[in-house]
Amino acid sequence: MNAKDAAKAVVLLSGGLDSATVLAIARERGFACHCLSLDYGQRHCVELLAAERVAAHLGASAQRTLKLDLGQFGGSALTDISIAVPTSGVAPGIPVTYVPARNTIMLSLALAWAEVLNANDIFIGVNAVDYSGYPDCRPEYIAAFERMANLATQAAIEGRQMHLHAPLIDLSKAEIIRRGLALGVDYALTISCYQADELGRACGVCDSCRLRRAGFVDAGVIDPTAYRPDAGR
Repeated sequence: MNAKDAAKAVVLLSGGLDSATVLAIARERGFACHCLSLDYGQRHCVELLAAERVAAHLGASAQRTLKLDLGQFGGSALTDISIAVPTSGVAPGIPVTYVPARNTIMLSLALAWAEVLNANDIFIGVNAVDYSGYPDCRPEYIAAFERMANLATQAAIEGRQMHLHAPLIDLSKAEIIRRGLALGVDYALTISCYQADELGRACGVCDSCRLRRAGFVDAGVIDPTAYRPDAGR
């Protein structure tokens, strides 16, 4: 099947390690990937530049960035600069970096674009193993959203079932990295840090940095992340 005939899929692409891996997996499965990124007022907005790089590197059919400023609501260290990003280590419970309803909002936008594209498949890089306790990264959430998508769309009512794919849901960070490397992902292009500077350099101490760095160590491969000179390591 050539690219023109390939089934279309919408891939949520943040510019981070997990979403880059998911894009590579969707491509491996033969989908023509339409990548959707969201400028939601996140303090680490440089990840959006990484999303553009990753989409180009992995041969996405399209990449769009939508602006929807969730910072107007606040309520998260990622959208409200008055709330500090935790740097003392991954702790139990839901951290202040949780953005209320973020995955629901992103998936709803992906679902809307999928309907317009006549695409039946949406990919998201949520993970329920090496993650920070976010409630919208759990398997039961993914299953519930897929059920909702098949109740709420014209496509489903007319017989085209919508499928929500979360291929990383039960993988460790090390397993994700190994999978991505096997598919040609260049992780040096990605940004995962919650407070990366304007050059995209990581702090090394936020939850996302700690999980990412531990993943490379556990995978037994060199960490290509660019860190700030003063980064905690």
